[in-house]
Amino acid sequence: MLLCGGCDFYYHRIPSPDDLWYIIPWFDHMIHARYIRPYETDSVPRYTPEGSVPVTGSEPDWSAEWISGKSTTADAQRNPLTAGGQARLAGPAVPVIPRDMAAAGDTLYHTYCSVCHGPSGNADGTVSRQMAAPSLLTGRARSYSDGYIYSIIRYGRAVMPRYGDKVPIPAERWAIVSHVRRLQAESPVVPGPTTPVPPAPSATGSTPVVTR
Repeated sequence: MLLCGGCDFYYHRIPSPDDLWYIIPWFDHMIHARYIRPYETDSVPRYTPEGSVPVTGSEPDWSAEWISGKSTTADAQRNPLTAGGQARLAGPAVPVIPRDMAAAGDTLYHTYCSVCHGPSGNADGTVSRQMAAPSLLTGRARSYSDGYIYSIIRYGRAVMPRYGDKVPIPAERWAIVSHVRRLQAESPVVPGPTTPVPPAPSATGSTPVVTR
């Protein structure tokens, strides 16, 4: 009984040594140090690695125009990889993506696109027939602008889901566009419809409208 009473007195009535750190000046440097507390004030400059945070805004959004059936902004987009251009991330003065974009386009296409459009682009993929995926080698597919194909990747259309959230880096979407163009250049034109299909919302994956 005496031992139990002693334990109760020791654990519940004697102050914990942890409480002494606050009253002994020698230990208070870990509590009252000269550092900036996050979100303490907005006057503290925050230095981040160049290119890690876009300071001039993100990529413009034209989803509202796209789902309304217009492709004006989409057709106005220019592939930075055309004619040997170097793809860059959004933001000013950011470094070039440190890998071969042709290889990136090949990898990304086979990761996200070939299951429906086929390895060669001729709609001979694993689920091409089930999804009624169109061939990318027809005259109609070849007639689309680079920006139109980029917008289909970003926002989707009809039975194609949007892949803008799966491939969030714009330069990598352009790499897929370049890979599609390479497949078209290496293959003959496949017979098929020639009338272009206007933009439309994705029926298998939401095409969000972003308002800023």
